[in-house]
Amino acid sequence: MAPGNDEQIGVLIVGAGPTGLALAAQLHSLGTSFRIIDRQLDRTHESRALAIQPRTLELLRALGVTDELTRRGNDAVELQMHAGGRVRGLRLFEVGLEDTAFPFLLFVSQAETEQVLIEYLAADGVRVERGVELVDLVPSSDEVRCELRHEGETEQVSARYLVGCDGAHSTARELAAITFEGAAYPQTFALGDIDLAGNLDPEAVHAFVGAEGIVLFFPLEHPAPWRMIGMVPGGVPVDSKGKLPEPSLEELQAIVARYTGEVELREPVWLRYFRIHHRHASNYRRGRVFLAGDAAHVHSPAGAQGMNTGIQDSWNLGWKLSLVDRGRADAALLDSYEEERRPVGGFVVRFTDRAFSLATSRKPVFRMMRSQVAPRLLTLVAHLGRVRARAFRTIAQLRICYRSSSLVEEGKPSPFGGPRAGDRFPDFRLECDGRALWIQELLGPASFHLLLCGGREKWDQALTAQLGEFEGVVGVHHLAREGGPGVLQDRDGRGLRQLGIAGLGQYLVRPDGHVAYRAAGQDLAGLERYLRRWIGQPGRPRT
Repeated sequence: MAPGNDEQIGVLIVGAGPTGLALAAQLHSLGTSFRIIDRQLDRTHESRALAIQPRTLELLRALGVTDELTRRGNDAVELQMHAGGRVRGLRLFEVGLEDTAFPFLLFVSQAETEQVLIEYLAADGVRVERGVELVDLVPSSDEVRCELRHEGETEQVSARYLVGCDGAHSTARELAAITFEGAAYPQTFALGDIDLAGNLDPEAVHAFVGAEGIVLFFPLEHPAPWRMIGMVPGGVPVDSKGKLPEPSLEELQAIVARYTGEVELREPVWLRYFRIHHRHASNYRRGRVFLAGDAAHVHSPAGAQGMNTGIQDSWNLGWKLSLVDRGRADAALLDSYEEERRPVGGFVVRFTDRAFSLATSRKPVFRMMRSQVAPRLLTLVAHLGRVRARAFRTIAQLRICYRSSSLVEEGKPSPFGGPRAGDRFPDFRLECDGRALWIQELLGPASFHLLLCGGREKWDQALTAQLGEFEGVVGVHHLAREGGPGVLQDRDGRGLRQLGIAGLGQYLVRPDGHVAYRAAGQDLAGLERYLRRWIGQPGRPRT
């Protein structure tokens, strides 16, 4: 993965946080040449981002790492709000997640997530190049010439594409002259990876809400049993260099006491003061330079969206880069990255901004809503199943869709109901050759997958075999209520009903698990046109 100066690589990944590591893992699984560099000498050891959403777990399952992540994490399922001397509880993700194998929010630190991905790469001899800094880039029509610095020496590298995953202070973004629009919030926050003495339920998230703000406790396993985040009343002065000081355990204890009066902090692992920004890149792409993760969007940690959005940026981009770089797909495929992911980033920035404002504003109306209205609203929401389900699916990132993307297409006639083109393909249980499994276990990141709904005998076998020869489509699957060799058997028809298929139908699922094309009936002409548009001739590289 570390070619000489004269060798051109496919992709240079700048930044080895969760976003960059996820991109590297996907490119590696697809056989695309890359290097991944990071200016830091070591990986993250603090908790930082601390939760993985169901949608992210679905994507990472393709790498075979979800069992290890869940082993290291805590799938807490309840939010307990402490306000006005009362505790109100709300079960998290108990409704609305019936179509996923991961109906929970997994609390696992960023440090653990990075380590699991690093171990996945290292198992195949892929390493992160540490202490290596991007200092310049010069893009052209067919490559990006980069200058790297490490150990006081410089190296010239040529890459067909560069992806900046190097965080909020992205060098790649700055060198590509992409603006980062937004501002910082005025509030100061305290953070601690710590242990607690008290009676807090270790299987729940705890929110202590008051007129001055909020303090939150999240259950972890490593590097400490708990993560504490709280607003600092009155703020903290910066030093002569404009930096916030490091807090002491006593200072954090005083902050916590203002909100709880019952929780004692002990055994600190990591303490800090910090401020939060909300910023969004004006573009996610400039020529052959792309941005992903915090390099493209930063926002408050409300809803545990940040790391998950970054990993999903990578997953959206990785398979497209691989197909185009290997000459197997139209270069226009890459235009869909910004088209699809920038609206998602914009929504996350707006969504977290509203939640953050409610939780932190000192305006009288917000103070009243926070300390009096919010606890009652939590009780009301607990009894509104449909509202709760929609909220949980939004936070879980299962409702992300790309319906307006130029890369997706509704065939004619369209199925009645079911996920539309651009939507996430749902997960459901079925059987295949006597083995029970989830359908998404078959829909891996290496290819498109064609799902033909209805008995195998109803489909033109010669034509379906030809469609399966398109590069990037390695799986043609038959889904039916009746069984048979290699048939995905949906005995009770629940999966077919989820897809809106009463008789015959077809779904083409992208490598990132979203519906690329769908149609009712058995006419495959529209599907073949779609494949020729984006993939090219069957079995033949694009030129």
